[in-house]
Amino acid sequence: MSESAGQGIVDVNGVGYEVHAPSRAILEWDGEAEVTVHVRTQVREDAITLYGFADSNDRQAFDVLLTVTGVGPRMALAALDTLTVAEIARAVQADDVLSLASIPGIGRKKAQRLALELKGKLPSVVEGGGPVPVRPRAPTDELPLALAQLQYGKTEIDRALAGLAQLEVPTDAPLQERLAAALRVLSGGPS
Repeated sequence: MSESAGQGIVDVNGVGYEVHAPSRAILEWDGEAEVTVHVRTQVREDAITLYGFADSNDRQAFDVLLTVTGVGPRMALAALDTLTVAEIARAVQADDVLSLASIPGIGRKKAQRLALELKGKLPSVVEGGGPVPVRPRAPTDELPLALAQLQYGKTEIDRALAGLAQLEVPTDAPLQERLAAALRVLSGGPS
């Protein structure tokens, strides 16, 4: 198998087929004499495109991701490149918008849409067929999410959190108080 970013050529009895696949799968296949590629074929008027996966769970998850409004093959591949199927299922079950938004091309709103539209669909494609156990999460700080909803980026959020630590604003203070202090830190105003 030869490779480039997100694409590989699979040699089947001397015939090369271009396959789009998650980078993790391509790296796994590279150098192997013989591999099994689980393929999804998409036929359009102007092209026949092959999407390859390391196992049937990834292929089924790809199909389920395509059912979400606004998610095409590239975004579905990016999701499977960034998170495993089990991680996506856990994020969906826990409404973990931040994890879903870590997928390239997926912002907060699309991550919320993923969490909503995939609810109950992905656990059935995870190994074993049963529901994906949601690991207990420590109580999460709502301040980063509130700042993200106000369109602040990760570096700005990190700077605000560092500023609050320097000002010794307690982490158990009410969210409104912490948010106001964080906005003052970000604006460079008096603390």
